[in-house]
Amino acid sequence: MTLSHANYCEISARAMQFDTRLVESNTKKLEILDSIAEYHGKQPKSVLFMGFSSLLSACTASEITVVGVSDDVKKWLNSLPVKYNYIEELELIDGKKKYDWVIAADEFFTFADSEHDQRISVEQLVGLANQVVVTTLRDYKNQDFRDREFSYPLALRNNTDRLTFLESHEHDQVNKNSWRTTVYEIQNTQLMVNGPYNRQSMFFKQLARLSLDAGARSFYVHKNLMYKSVIKKNYEHVISIAV
Repeated sequence: MTLSHANYCEISARAMQFDTRLVESNTKKLEILDSIAEYHGKQPKSVLFMGFSSLLSACTASEITVVGVSDDVKKWLNSLPVKYNYIEELELIDGKKKYDWVIAADEFFTFADSEHDQRISVEQLVGLANQVVVTTLRDYKNQDFRDREFSYPLALRNNTDRLTFLESHEHDQVNKNSWRTTVYEIQNTQLMVNGPYNRQSMFFKQLARLSLDAGARSFYVHKNLMYKSVIKKNYEHVISIAV
């Protein structure tokens, strides 16, 4: 997985630590996971999460594995009623270990420098799954021009403080499908700047082609199922790739 996506996911973990209600509100997350399982006709026994995902708190698989999170996030996860195993990314390289599902949410495949990098990521994840790869994407083909420069900002509140997230996108002047994302994290008068992260558009048909080229059996965009990050108000389409 890309270091930039792993770092980006850390922001969501901090958001959920700030507002613990995000951990407790699992209704929508359960709906996403249950709908995918119903569509494919089976519940996963083992799930691999690529980086931290808010879906982790709703996962009921008997074997949950996480890769690409910091010691701070692991310490926080250890305080939650979620049983998981942590592994280093190097343990995935030989491809011997397989998981029923691989979950790579928060637009995992857009964190890349080129389509070549995206192809490698798709091949790796398809190779790690026994049943399904789950990911999320925005509809970049029909993206409103107002969404190109900024994601919709989001403010969280707990009993004493307010935490605001603003995601800014700077598009390449030559390659219209390439951009850099910077996330501004504001608490009271303190500002934390995350990024910039190199990004590359991923379209539904493009991901379908790359998935099938990697050996997947089918590709499905769940029409009535949407995923929302905990650091912005934009919705992402839920996609499952059967292997």
